[in-house]
Formats: sequence, structure tokens, C-alpha cells
Amino acid sequence: MNKSHKVAVLVGSLRKASINRRLALALAELAPASLKLEIVEIGDLPLYNEDIDQDSPPEAYTRFREQLRGADALLFVTPEYNRSLPGALKNAIDVGSRPYGQSVFSGKPGAVLTASPGAIGGFGANHALRQCMVFLDVYMMQQPEAYLGGAGSFFEEAGMLGDGIRPFLQKFIDAYAAWVAQHV
Repeated sequence: MNKSHKVAVLVGSLRKASINRRLALALAELAPASLKLEIVEIGDLPLYNEDIDQDSPPEAYTRFREQLRGADALLFVTPEYNRSLPGALKNAIDVGSRPYGQSVFSGKPGAVLTASPGAIGGFGANHALRQCMVFLDVYMMQQPEAYLGGAGSFFEEAGMLGDGIRPFLQKFIDAYAAWVAQHV
């Protein structure tokens, strides 16, 4: 029997109805049985501050770290803000990487999909995230790259994923499943 790998999904947008959250949910539906995708919420994390992370870290830090520690792999689905990562996602990365020497990211396979209504599809955020993950010892999937421009058109009026983007998302999640199996 094949093991199902638990994937922590970090969505860079905090809006409940964001395009990126909807794409993360669509990927969870398209994922093969070997992956179990679960969104890990980041909106309640206080801004990282080493002073409050000493003897009694905030409960939100502890919860977040435990959720990521229990995951086999990481998947980032995010928009781009000002040619880089959204602040909430960068904060989550900072929280998960601390205290020094206790990163919950290290050694896990990961992938990133960026989506934007704009034309360049979150290229800046995608590469800024990859830069952080290299430092944190996350094995990031290289291909297929996923910079999805024009993301506002991916869903039909009823909210269902459109047929135009479905084949690419299927290719992406299948490649990611193979990447996870290779690196777990």
C-alpha cells in the first residue's frame, strides 16, 4: 500500500476568496492519492519578534510550527505583492525558521505556484520565495515552473475551475507528487 504524504500548503493571500486560495483548493482536489494537501493558516501569526519567542512563544507560533513539523512536504501558493512575497507569507517563513537551528522547513521537498491577474504571474514572488527556501534547506521542485498570469479568468462564474487551466494544474500536481516521492 502506498503511503500518503502530508503536504502543508501555505497560501500567501489572506483573503478567504483569494484566487490563490482557490487554486490551492483546486490542487488539493486534483492531487493524486499519494498526497494529502492541507492549508496551514498564517493570518493569525504575530509579526516575528525574537523577544516574544523566548520562554513562552505565542500559541500561534507553536501551532504553526507543529503543523509544519508534522508535514512531509511543503507547497506554496501565493500572489506577488510589489514584486516580492506578501508580508504575511514572509512572516510565516520567519516564524517557521526560528528559533535559530530549529527550522521546521529543513530537509522537506517543496514547490511554489504563483498566480496573479497581471501578465507576469508572480515571477518576482516565485523567485523571492525560492531564494528563502534555498537558505532554509528546502528541496524546491524546478519544473514545471508555475507563474500563472491572467489568473482572474481561471474560474467560471459558478466558482468552478475552468477547463483552460486544469491540464496545467494537473501536470503541476502530478510532477510535484513525483518530486515528493523522490525526496521524502
